Order: sequence, then structure tokens, then C-alpha cells
Amino acid sequence: MALPTYDEVIAKWDPVLGLEVHVELNTASKMFCSCATEFGGAPNTQTCPVCLALPGALPVVNEKAIESTILIGLALNCKIAPYSRFARKNYFYPDMPKNFQISQYDEPICFDGYVDVEIDTEEGPKQFRIEVERVHMEEDTGKSLHVGGATGRIHGADYSLLDYNRAGIPLVEIVTKIVPGTGKYAPEVAKAYVAELRDILRGLKVSDVKMEQGSLRCDANVSLKPIGSDVLGTRSETKNVNSLRSVERAIRGEMIRHAELLNEGKKVKQETRHFQEDTGLTRSGRSKEQAEDYRYFPDPDLVPVTPAASWIEELRATLPERPSLRRKRIKDEWNVPDKEMQAMINADVLDIVEATVLLGADPTKARTWWLGEISRIANDQNIAVADLAITPADVAEIVALVAKGELTDKLARQVVEGVIAGEGKPAEVVEKRGIKVVSDDGALMAAIEKVCAEQADTAEKVRGGHLPAAGALIGAVMKETKGQADAAKVRELLLKHLGQG
Repeated sequence: MALPTYDEVIAKWDPVLGLEVHVELNTASKMFCSCATEFGGAPNTQTCPVCLALPGALPVVNEKAIESTILIGLALNCKIAPYSRFARKNYFYPDMPKNFQISQYDEPICFDGYVDVEIDTEEGPKQFRIEVERVHMEEDTGKSLHVGGATGRIHGADYSLLDYNRAGIPLVEIVTKIVPGTGKYAPEVAKAYVAELRDILRGLKVSDVKMEQGSLRCDANVSLKPIGSDVLGTRSETKNVNSLRSVERAIRGEMIRHAELLNEGKKVKQETRHFQEDTGLTRSGRSKEQAEDYRYFPDPDLVPVTPAASWIEELRATLPERPSLRRKRIKDEWNVPDKEMQAMINADVLDIVEATVLLGADPTKARTWWLGEISRIANDQNIAVADLAITPADVAEIVALVAKGELTDKLARQVVEGVIAGEGKPAEVVEKRGIKVVSDDGALMAAIEKVCAEQADTAEKVRGGHLPAAGALIGAVMKETKGQADAAKVRELLLKHLGQG
């Protein structure tokens, strides 16, 4: 039997979502010890007796991690518990040195929140409310490296290595309540929710939220129930999805897989699954445990967390503008067309463009540079725009040089390339490369006369009133001046020279 199409799935089945997002906090030290958390260190160089679970080592809670978690809860409209506890979540996995994870279970620090997201639908913009069940603190596990084989996973590997640098890094888990009522828009709603979370967390400055590095990852729970039924279907959980696009693809693929099984009278197995980026499909991982399988009990080595109400209110007062409200404000203030606003969001450059504008650049010019030439270079190098060696201050300076007539757009592109190549700040690149606008009328006229003499036939056409032919002459003059002349001024002088000005 052929796989059902997505339209066939949503005609018969109603999807129900549940999303768990894990966020690595950007604290300087780990959750329960003083080891560094910096990404990319040599394996097992950021460890100590506490995060390696050596006998007699005792954990101490990271206060900054508690502060960051409360900020997250407040930003997600959660209630903050006056009393919460850490628990031990017991299960064995090689990259977890304790053989249990310190987490929170029945007494999380934040609970009962919500996030509103808006997506474009066939009926126009539509808002969905995603209710947050809990936001709790825990520690991350280490990392298994499976060497050999074609997939990078344990199956087919020659051997495995363990890196405990990540073990014990502060982790916040944001768990939604069951999300019904999304219908055919379930994949898009999930993607929009994770995107909104990412923007909120970035605004709070509690995480770098780099999905490609695992500091933000999503576990997507999906089940199907017959349309009109109140009986929930069996769910599957796709683990550690690490891009917005993959969140959408994973949920869409799981909906189709579930529907295929149910249409054939088979049962969906409750299990964790792994998303395959190359195929857009998932493959089976392990059977999904219930809470009782983890044998939770309060951690005897850690005292309860009891944040003062006054501290919570102090943190509430520091919350930044909500991302959705900020986007609307920027769109209105800059008079940005819908398409360009979405382009900035999709390219993840809104923050950078705003920083450039705050430094004095014209909003239109700022977004043109970041969405145009700079994004092109980033795509060519296959890296994020933010990772290029060019800053908002650099772009603001380049915009100013163009506005003052000291650079043309073409010359400015050379300056952008030089800055990104590490040749220095814009003024230094201009000096080192000898870049300057040729504005002297005498120098321009000399170039115009030379080009007109070399292309006499074309010049004669322009003299006769065939103005489109002037384009070839202007291009030749620009080449003669090495692109350092203002094209508008060249056109003006050329037409005047040929009696058409």
C-alpha cells in the first residue's frame, strides 16, 4: 500500500502535539560544579569529581542557572514556585556518569504558562496559544562518539568514545501541555513555537540558542486521533531535532507514518525515534519509558529552591520587549514590507539590522546590505551571517561613506569583502586597497573622451538620439575608472558631451 498523502492524512485524522524543548544555559560554569561550559573544548578537559560522579563528590546549585530559569518562566507567562526540589531520574546510559540525572519532577520551579504564535494560513494570519505545563532545571548528559560506520550512530560503528565535557551543563526543559486543534497546520505551528521560543531566549540572553550545536533542541511528540474523537492516539517522540525546518519536516513525516499504520489496522508503537535529515523520515530508537520507570525520588544532596518573592519581581522588571511586539514595532517604525520583514526573520538578521540602525544607518540601506551582499557571502561560505567577521558598526560606517559620496555601491561591496576577509575596519580597507570615488570632472571627462573615441560608432548613435546605446559607453567608462566613478555622474557628463544632456 502506498504512503498516504498529507492531504489524505488530515482529511481523516486529527494531530495532537506535545513539544519538549531543551535549552543549554550560557552560564560560565556547570549546574552543580565549577567546571567550564565553553563549547568545543578538547574531550574530557572540562570535568571534575562532581560532574564525573566520583565517590564523595557533592553537588552545589548554580545560582545563575536558577536566575536564568526564573527569567525564562516569567517570559513564558509562568507561575514561579516558592518551593521546588531537585530529584534523581534513574536510568543507565554510558554518557551519563552518575547513572542518574539530577532533574526536577513533581515540583518544578516554573509552571502553567503559555506562548502565543501566529502563522500565515489559507484563511489569513491565525494565532495559536501553546500552553506550557512546566519549565524545570536539570543537567545535561555527556556525548557518545560512535567511530566508524556510515551513520555516525552506534549501529555499524567500530567503537565508541565518551566525552563528558557536556555532562552537568545547566539545562532547562520547557514542556508544553497537549496541543490540540492545530489541524493541518500542526507542522507549521510547531515550527513557529520553537522559533518564538528561540527569539524569547535570545532576547533574555540566557542561551546562545544555536540549534546546530545542540544548545537548543526539540523533542516532538505526535499522535493522531480520528476527527471528532476525544480518544487520544498513541504518541511517538522524535528526539533532539536540531533545526526549525527539521521540526516541521519531522512532524509532517510522523503524521504520515502514523496514518499509514492506522489505515492498515496496525498499532502505533510508543517509542522514541530519530529524525534523518537526508530522507526527512524517522527511525526507531527505543521504547518510551513511563515516569515510574525512572524511579524519581528527591535528591538527598541538594536543598530545596526557595526564591524570594521580591527577587522574582526584580527579575520580572528586567524582562525585555516580547519578540512578537518588537517585530511589529520595528516593522511599523521602518515601514518594512511584509516580504522583507519575513526575509530578515528567515535569515536571522533582524537583531543585526536593528543594531546597525541604532548606530545611525538608514533602515532601508542597513537591511539591503545584510540581506544582500553580506548574506550572499555567508551562503557562499556556508556559515551563518552572524558568524562573518563584519559587525553592525562596520556596516553603519560603510552606509555613511556611501551617503557622503566617498564610496559607490560597487566600491562599497569591495569594502565589505575586505572587512570580511580580515583586512581591517572599513576605513582601513579603503586605504589599503586605494579605493576612492573618482569625482573630479576633468578625470571623468578624460575617461569619457577616451571611451567615445574607442567606440565611435556607439557614441555616434547616442549623438543621434539613440539613448539606450549610452549604457555600453557608461559601462566602459566605469571599467576605465576601475569602478570608482559614480555611475549617475558619468551618465550626466557623457550625455552632455554627446549633445544629449
